[in-house]
Amino acid sequence: MEKILIFIKHHLVFIWLIIERINDFLFAVLYKKKEENLLPRIFEKNKLYPYTFRKLVSTDVEALARLIDDQSKDDLKYFKPHGFDMVSLQKQMKKRSFLMMGAFDDNRLIGYFFLRFFFTRKCFVGRLIDKSYRGKGIGEVMNQIMYNTSWKLSFKCLSTISKNNKAVVAAHKKNPAFVVLKELQNNYLLVEFINTVKK
Repeated sequence: MEKILIFIKHHLVFIWLIIERINDFLFAVLYKKKEENLLPRIFEKNKLYPYTFRKLVSTDVEALARLIDDQSKDDLKYFKPHGFDMVSLQKQMKKRSFLMMGAFDDNRLIGYFFLRFFFTRKCFVGRLIDKSYRGKGIGEVMNQIMYNTSWKLSFKCLSTISKNNKAVVAAHKKNPAFVVLKELQNNYLLVEFINTVKK
């Protein structure tokens, strides 16, 4: 199923837009209220002083565009969840099935992470941290927020990772929740982050 969706996304854009609209509507009807009730507790439980983590709002779009623009081309080579221009970011912000979150140092946006939900109880996660703030534990907190949001909604927590992205592959190998499900085209892996905590 993932292979079909990836093919449609990259080759049949019009059909993909229809699928996204249907998915957005169904996710909003079935799960959005639960997600909104859950998020404050997850943010409260997962903290890292002096940084703050929260859901992004429309007034954060310019800061997000700056954060992305400040990163090197190498950092963005494998990070393409959506368009990075202002119009694309504003459209993404309006999607109810796409949860955009940020890490802040005081009022400065220093990290961006997201969950792309599918009403079939699957979601894809991704993150980007400003080059000046890497290695400080911010990514670990982002992971816990993403994973726990997904798990508490009873969604499978997934990602696609390029095998050419050596730093990310190496980092994930240390992650006890990380499991490779299968190989995809163009040297990508479909991975799942499994809840290892006993219920």
